[in-house]
Amino acid sequence: MIQGAGSDVGKSLIVAGLARAARRRGLRVLPFKPQNMSNNAAVTVDGGEIGRAQALQALAAGVEPHTDMNPVLLKPETDVGAQIIVHGKRIATARAREYAGMKPQLMGAVLESFARLKERADLVLVEGAGSPAEVNLRKSDIANMGFARRADVPVVLVGDIDRGGVIAQLVGIKTVIDPDDAAMIHGFVINKFRGDPSLFDDGYRLIEDRTAWRGFGVLPWFGRAGELPAEDALGLGDARKPGQCKIAFLALSRIANFDDLDPLKLEPGVDLVMVRPGEAIPGDARLVILPGSKSTRGDLAFLRAQGWDIDLLAHHRRGGHVLGLCGGYQMLGESVADPDGIEGPAGETRGLGLLDVTTTMTEQKTLTRVSAVHAATGQPISAYEIHIGRTDGPDRVRPFSMLGGSPEGARSRDGRVHGSYLHGLFTSDEFRKAFLAQLDIPAADQPYGARVESALDALAEHIEAHLDVDGLLALAR
Repeated sequence: MIQGAGSDVGKSLIVAGLARAARRRGLRVLPFKPQNMSNNAAVTVDGGEIGRAQALQALAAGVEPHTDMNPVLLKPETDVGAQIIVHGKRIATARAREYAGMKPQLMGAVLESFARLKERADLVLVEGAGSPAEVNLRKSDIANMGFARRADVPVVLVGDIDRGGVIAQLVGIKTVIDPDDAAMIHGFVINKFRGDPSLFDDGYRLIEDRTAWRGFGVLPWFGRAGELPAEDALGLGDARKPGQCKIAFLALSRIANFDDLDPLKLEPGVDLVMVRPGEAIPGDARLVILPGSKSTRGDLAFLRAQGWDIDLLAHHRRGGHVLGLCGGYQMLGESVADPDGIEGPAGETRGLGLLDVTTTMTEQKTLTRVSAVHAATGQPISAYEIHIGRTDGPDRVRPFSMLGGSPEGARSRDGRVHGSYLHGLFTSDEFRKAFLAQLDIPAADQPYGARVESALDALAEHIEAHLDVDGLLALAR
C-alpha cells in the first residue's frame, strides 16, 4: 500500500508506474483505492463509476477499470457535503459529519472489493488518501491505516521533497501515529526531487535513523507527468504555449471530469488557458469551454459572480465559439430546474441563454460508455456519459452528435455554440482533428492513446531506474 505524507505527493502516479512496471515483469496486477474524493470520475466496464486516477492505473496495468478498484468514491457538491458512491452507484448525499458515521458500514464494502481483487491478481497495489498523520480521523478511517490494519497490508510512505519539509513530514508521522499503525509501515520513498540526489544523502539517512523505516529510493522529478491525466484540474494550466491558438476553459468551483481537456493540452497548436476565479475570459480565445460540474446551479451562480456570463456573451458577439460539456451544456441553456433538490436546494436557475434548451434534474443517473458520430463532421467519437438531468428544446434539432439513431446534445442556429453530454470525446483522434479544423486550428497526427501509453512506459522505466522495485514487490504478502 502506497500512502502519502500529505496530499498530492504523487501517490497516484507512483502506483500507476509500479503497475506498469509489474505488468512488464509478467505479473497480473490490479490497482485499488479504498476511498477516493474526486469529481473526476470514469465509467467502468461493469457500469459504475470510480475515480479517474484508478482508471489510469488500470490502463497502466493493462486491464479494464472496475468498480472494485475504488469501492467508495466521494464527489463533493458543496464545501460541507458530497455524493457518496459505493461500488459504482450513488447511495446518498451526506455532510461530512454524517459521512463519518457511515464509515464503519462502508469498511465492509471496501474489504469485499479488496478480497475479490486479490482472487484475480498476482499483485494488488493499494493507494491511500491524504495522510495517516490525520490522527483525528483515525477512529473511523477506511482509507489509510484503518484499511491497512484490517486487511493486513504493508505500507510504504511517499514524501514530496519539492514542496519542502519532507524530513519533518516523515519523522513527524512516526511520532504522532499509533505504534501499531507505525509497525505497518515498512519504508518510504522520496518523490519529486530536482537536482543532484546525492545532496539529500544525509537527510535520507536521518529519516532512516529516526524512523527505523527502510528507504526505497529517491525518485527524481518526472518531466512527462503532464502527458498523463491529472487528478487535479490545476495541472491543466501548466503547459501554456503562447503564440498558438488559444482555447480557454473556466475553472468552475465544482469542476468535474476536467480530464476531457487533457488531449487538447497536448496539441502543439493549442494554447490551453485556465480562466481562474477573478480573471476575465481572454478576448482572443477561439473557443471557450464550460466543463462539467458537480453542481450545475451552484456553478452558474459562481460563474456569474466572476462576471464570466458577460464575458461569454461578448465572446459570442465577436464570433467566438463556445462548447459546454455535461454540466457546462446544461448551463448554456435557458434554465436549469432541480425541483427535488438533488444537487442542492430545490429551485430553478436562469441559464446563459446561448442554447435554446432547458434542463430538469432527475434522480436517475446516466452511466454508460457510448460510440457516437459527430453530426457536423461525421467523425466517430468514443466517449462516456455520467450525468443526471434531462435536456430538451428547439436547438436539439441540430444535435452535437448521433448515438445510433438518436440525437445527442445541441447546436445553436449560428453553429458557434455546442453542447454535449459526452465525456472523453477529445481522446478520439479523428474527431479532435476535425473539430479543431473547424476552428482553423491545426492538429497533430500523433494518437492521444499512444502518447499516454508511451508516457506510462517511460514512468515505469523512471521508477525502475531510481527505486528498489524488487524490494517493494518483495513486501507483498
